[in-house]
Amino acid sequence: MARSRLPVVQGQDWLGEWTYAHRGLHGPDVCENSPAAFAGAIAAGLGIECDVQASGDGKAMVFHDWTLDRLTGETGALRDRTADELAAIPLQSGGCIPSLEDLLVLVAGKVPLLIEVKSKRGMDWHPLCRSVARAVAPYRGAAAVMSFDPRIVRWFSRTLPGRPRGLVTGRGEGRHIAFGIERAVSIAHARPTFIACDIRDLPDPALARYRANGLPLLTWTVRSRELMARAMHHADAAIAEGAGLS
Repeated sequence: MARSRLPVVQGQDWLGEWTYAHRGLHGPDVCENSPAAFAGAIAAGLGIECDVQASGDGKAMVFHDWTLDRLTGETGALRDRTADELAAIPLQSGGCIPSLEDLLVLVAGKVPLLIEVKSKRGMDWHPLCRSVARAVAPYRGAAAVMSFDPRIVRWFSRTLPGRPRGLVTGRGEGRHIAFGIERAVSIAHARPTFIACDIRDLPDPALARYRANGLPLLTWTVRSRELMARAMHHADAAIAEGAGLS
């Protein structure tokens, strides 16, 4: 990709200046994507990576799993509950499921935020994207959106052109030749201003070329000191948890 064709967003240099706590600073006694995990990351001086998906009434809620079973005492799909119902569901370590708006109020520009917008086959992602855009548009702090779905990244390129937007990629251990072609097509369509790749894919000559041409490269999920050393050599910033943050 030629430098002249790269999307340009002013003021996204901060992307490479932080380490990001994956789903907040969580652990055995602190639930991922919880208010406590986010407060812990802020106290530790870490950026925050989080996941959002839509409630049944289309509001962006901060939660990773498609179902409530693993992290709460409830069962069933998150999207079968309204935002008000979800906001009243306790997480296993305390606190309740926050909305993206709640998280932005908590962070209030103190640390940068990476917001992964989730999608899956057969799901209408537009209500979620519109909710994210409404929450993020007036926010004065450093915040970027990102997704595995190139359609979502492209949508944000048109809707919030002044915000950094990233394409999340990863083939992990399942390496195959077609992946490189698929990724290049996705990047061309998505028009991201940064890439977030699986740490298992590094080093990668193609990603190194994107990086050399001005596209910041973040990498996930860094869970050890050894992986952090790899991330610091081949990427601009790490999304890490556990021993990766030690």
